[in-house]
Amino acid sequence: MSNPNDPSAQPPSSQPPQSTPKFDPAAGHMLRPRLRPVRAFPMQAQGPDGSPQTVLGLADLRQISEKAVFFAPAAQVLLPLMDGSRGLDDIVAQVGRGLTREALESIVAQLDDACLLDGPTFDALHAKVKKDFDSLDVLPPASSWAFTQSAVGQFLQRQPTDDEVLEQGPKRVAEIFDAWMAKALEEVPSPSVDALPKAIIVPHLDYPRGWINYAGAYGRLRVCERPDRVIILGTNHFGVSTGVCACNKGYETPLGVCDVDPDVLAALRSSLGESLFATRFDHEHEHSIELQVPWIQHIFGKDDAGRFPKVFGALIHDPTVNNGESYDGNGIGLQPFVDALKQTLARLPGKSLIISSADLSHAGPAFGDEQTLAGDDEPATAARNKVLMHDQEMVNLILQNKPAELVASMAWQQNPTRWCSIGNIVATLLIADPDTIELFNFAASLDQQGTTMVSSISAMLN
Repeated sequence: MSNPNDPSAQPPSSQPPQSTPKFDPAAGHMLRPRLRPVRAFPMQAQGPDGSPQTVLGLADLRQISEKAVFFAPAAQVLLPLMDGSRGLDDIVAQVGRGLTREALESIVAQLDDACLLDGPTFDALHAKVKKDFDSLDVLPPASSWAFTQSAVGQFLQRQPTDDEVLEQGPKRVAEIFDAWMAKALEEVPSPSVDALPKAIIVPHLDYPRGWINYAGAYGRLRVCERPDRVIILGTNHFGVSTGVCACNKGYETPLGVCDVDPDVLAALRSSLGESLFATRFDHEHEHSIELQVPWIQHIFGKDDAGRFPKVFGALIHDPTVNNGESYDGNGIGLQPFVDALKQTLARLPGKSLIISSADLSHAGPAFGDEQTLAGDDEPATAARNKVLMHDQEMVNLILQNKPAELVASMAWQQNPTRWCSIGNIVATLLIADPDTIELFNFAASLDQQGTTMVSSISAMLN
């Protein structure tokens, strides 16, 4: 049986065997390792003797690298020491606990192989990712592919091939979307709107958790006129941008391609310069934009030329930080972006639809809270009610069209329930400048263990 206190423990034996990365004693970045931003997660695995064990998984928080590494939980004490200021012998001496130089070298080699250390290995991957990104006219499917693959797999009762996903995906996704819309709107007195609204607010939760709010908003748009363009404002979950980050590409899903709107692109480039696109690579794995695209394609379909609506996507930073300016003062601030996009849409012919791709509270132990949220006991009930009351207060500010008050309140309270989409909600309110805001639904998704609760709304701005 492996030593559970050995932080260099290999990945779970249930995984396919892989060659062990080699430590390079001549590599300076390995001798003084500096860990990049990582996401740590527990994973249940099978030990060498067949007994269950918990291992520590580490993955790239920025999602530039697709690799993950697995160590014994004891490795977590090493992570804060890998800041580039210490050599390996310094780390071994500081940790103690039986850690050896050989074990630490193995850990460092695995981290470097997964591109989780700053250095030439990561730099090479990052350069390739940027080159690949800039070589494409549209971003390939990621989140939408996983959902479509699952939908086709459920229909076939087996793992589908890529060709089967592309061949059957549109039909299977349409069936699911239609069923969700029928369910979400079955008791709604007015399940459709005749005129295209200025904007809608919908979640960017995964579909199984957020379907009722996706369906409740998009379902009402099935009979209104088709937009000439769709502006999707999302949340930057993993990127490095300190301000608004726009994408200069269209988006592909298994249903087809939504090309980027060239007129919006050119106008914003003229108004705000290339800084708006400097961190465009943040869009590579960002789901908050992509998850709206299949709904756009399904609801509005193709025009006579066989094209889905044109889109433009931008990720909006948190305006409660630095009064809406970029975090470091060098990126694109919220107000300049709002002004430029608002002027652009006013000049362009045709109709535009703005989509605020927004999740609200993130509560529970998975997000750092001590109290679990499931159950009928008093502490859990009180914790849930506290989150829901805060949501209600902040949603009321949205419905009253008070973006400045929303930002001020969240800043004063330090965003206690971790709303992740204040930026794109505020930007949508400012750009759409609505006369009316109608709330369709509020929902909160809670896992059975009570560790994760995420809330969202569906709403229409006119």
